[in-house]
Amino acid sequence: MELFIVARFHAIEGQEAAVAAALRAVVPATRAEVGCLAIDAYRSTRDPRLFYIHSRWRDEAAFELHATLPHTLRFLDRVQPAIDHPLEVTRARPLE
Repeated sequence: MELFIVARFHAIEGQEAAVAAALRAVVPATRAEVGCLAIDAYRSTRDPRLFYIHSRWRDEAAFELHATLPHTLRFLDRVQPAIDHPLEVTRARPLE
């Protein structure tokens, strides 16, 4: 069953460019993963420090594999020191 991921990243003041660069680097590599059906990164139109990733995965196992890959681990190493909150990742499925 498909899995949808929404991840939120609120940059520390002055770290907006670092968060944006980390997102730009990870999206193409993630998009190339076999289990990734879609992924895009977004920046809020009202808060320039707020970013999101929305992705769609073949199943939970595909996302679990994604979480262990080198490009994902590099992304987390880059982005976590640049955000002002604990990492927020929501796993969801469509309402039936």
